[in-house]
Formats: sequence, structure tokens, C-alpha cells
Amino acid sequence: MNQDQVKGAAKSANAQAPEKAGKAAGSSEPAGKGLASQGEGRLQKAYGNIKEVLKNSRHT
Repeated sequence: MNQDQVKGAAKSANAQAPEKAGKAAGSSEPAGKGLASQGEGRLQKAYGNIKEVLKNSRHT
């Protein structure tokens, strides 16, 4: 695992609370920000996954 995978997973997980709170309160702004942060986290994790695959493919 690399830092991008860890940070991306953490960002995605931490963004779920504002999204759910915004939905529960009926406010679209916190929910939208939470969804955006989740997307950023998923993207960062995917980038980390790609880096890991490339790193492993160079060693074979």
C-alpha cells in the first residue's frame, strides 16, 4: 500500500458523515460537499492503486 491509497480511503470514509448529516437535515450543501469529497477520495485511492500496479509490474 502507498500513501495515496491510504489517504484516499480515509478521505472517502471521512466524507460520509457530512453527506449523511446534510441529507438528514434536508440540506443539499453539506450533502454535496460530502459527495464531492468522497469522489476525491476515491480518485486518490484509484491513483494509488495504479501507482502500486506499475511499481509491482516493474519488479517482475
